[in-house]
Amino acid sequence: MVPRATFSSYYGRPIVKRPVWSRRDIAGYLFTGGLAAGSSLIAAGADVSGRPALRRSARLTALAATAASGAALVHDLGVPSRFHHMLRVAKPTSPMSVGSWLLSAFAAPMGVAALSEVSVLVPRPLRPVVDRAARPSGLAAAAVGSGVATYTAVLLADTAVPSWHSAYPELPFVFAGSALSASAGAALLGTPTAETASVRRLALLGSALELAASQRLEHRLGLEGEPYREGKVGVQMKAAKAMTAVGAAGAVLGAGRSRAVAAVSGGLLVAASVLTRFAIFDAGVASTEDPKYVVLPQKQRTAPN
Repeated sequence: MVPRATFSSYYGRPIVKRPVWSRRDIAGYLFTGGLAAGSSLIAAGADVSGRPALRRSARLTALAATAASGAALVHDLGVPSRFHHMLRVAKPTSPMSVGSWLLSAFAAPMGVAALSEVSVLVPRPLRPVVDRAARPSGLAAAAVGSGVATYTAVLLADTAVPSWHSAYPELPFVFAGSALSASAGAALLGTPTAETASVRRLALLGSALELAASQRLEHRLGLEGEPYREGKVGVQMKAAKAMTAVGAAGAVLGAGRSRAVAAVSGGLLVAASVLTRFAIFDAGVASTEDPKYVVLPQKQRTAPN
């Protein structure tokens, strides 16, 4: 009997290079970008519908998350001027270029909208101007927010990393759902229950979208979905799904009556989103370390029917 073939590469080196991105910076950036984008949508809706406490909480969350996103991205680049250099050109075929412009177009109006909630930081002569610009700026940020929430999924899928590249149909939906559930969770943490009815429904919608897309991603991919299901990453994904489901159930069933339930549900949704982003990042790295995730899918695609 011929022994089963083992897949290895020359001199034991991986066929596809491991991503050089910092796990903490980029996985963190995936989370904070989604949180900022989702919170901008909540803030815009709260502003239009007359929910001042929810608007303030969401705007400040979006501002903090945007600042954290920028800090993580610049730290991973190593030299702050590199981010500036990416804005010297606009390349529609490059997710990195498009993302840099999206983040810049999002951060400026979001900053103006958030400043109106902390007027003590604004010089007195400028306060009327900032107040008048707050709503248009918040709406502008919300309009760009959907792109900010999902472009990172396109960025990952545009690489040669097997478990990211093959997941291109589902990753944007996973990231969009995760962004909505995380921002709804943050709003539940920082807003009185009287103004969170719409947020509770959003938590259910985002969680359902994330869970459905994650489930399809893991099982449609076959072998390339294995890194999402096995080992440490598999445990992370299962824990994230359980926390998302429990958080969404708590948001819908009890958060409207109990501030404690709202806080616990919101915390679970935020933590689940963090865990999901880190698990997706780790799954991609794991798929570059075993040659079978590169060789076998290629053989299957080129095999005659």
